[in-house]
Amino acid sequence: MLLGLVRPSGGSATISGHAFRRHARGLRHVGALLDAGDVHGGRSARAHLRTLARSNRIPAGRVEKVLAEVGLDGAAARRQVSGYSLGMKQRLGIATALLGDPPVLLFDEPLNGLDPEGVLWVRGLFRRLAAEGRTVFVSSHLMSEMENTADELIVIGRGELIAAESLADFAARGTAPTVTVRTPDAGALTAVLASQGAVVAPDGEETPKVTGMGADLIGELAHQHGFLLGELTTEHASLEAAFMELTADSADYLAGDSR
Repeated sequence: MLLGLVRPSGGSATISGHAFRRHARGLRHVGALLDAGDVHGGRSARAHLRTLARSNRIPAGRVEKVLAEVGLDGAAARRQVSGYSLGMKQRLGIATALLGDPPVLLFDEPLNGLDPEGVLWVRGLFRRLAAEGRTVFVSSHLMSEMENTADELIVIGRGELIAAESLADFAARGTAPTVTVRTPDAGALTAVLASQGAVVAPDGEETPKVTGMGADLIGELAHQHGFLLGELTTEHASLEAAFMELTADSADYLAGDSR
């Protein structure tokens, strides 16, 4: 919808206040990676980017710069795209998005097919682009990656807006933090904590898990009663856990129990 490829059933989607089609030389305003495989397989990466550069009046030198930035310079730039791995196509798609040096960038599942080094590189790239003042939209189902990358989160389920807030605020809406306590006096300490309103669940003989009470107060109570602590660790809800909890009623497909 932002790029004018799909018409919204209501409302409008604009870039800097204007429909994308009204932006002359679109790659200078918006760069996008929607489908890494949507490239003419008979062209080389360099030829693909040069064609786009000419049609958008982008200097030819920019082609070599983005190829180097995504790690596809040298021999890789001369190879036909049909011989590329999925990870290499993703890198070419990112190079295409960067070609016009635009202020707005859109990436749909950009980590598919990337090796661990590539994933780390993409994280750093997105952070750098955002630090330069650009708007970087990333669409992904990989919550663990969004947890390491995003600042703001928009969650949509069945066409409805579920959340639009900072990543930290969204994660905080999930299950309350749990404190793991390791002590040889687990039974006695559990009784003390429970008497003060904490909920304690066993997790092995010496490592109960506590909710409803912070680590500071647990440590203070343990000290007052002379209990030895080997560990006192607060575990906050992960983004993935918060996402699953808050979108449980919005899932289109739920796998059944295979037992």
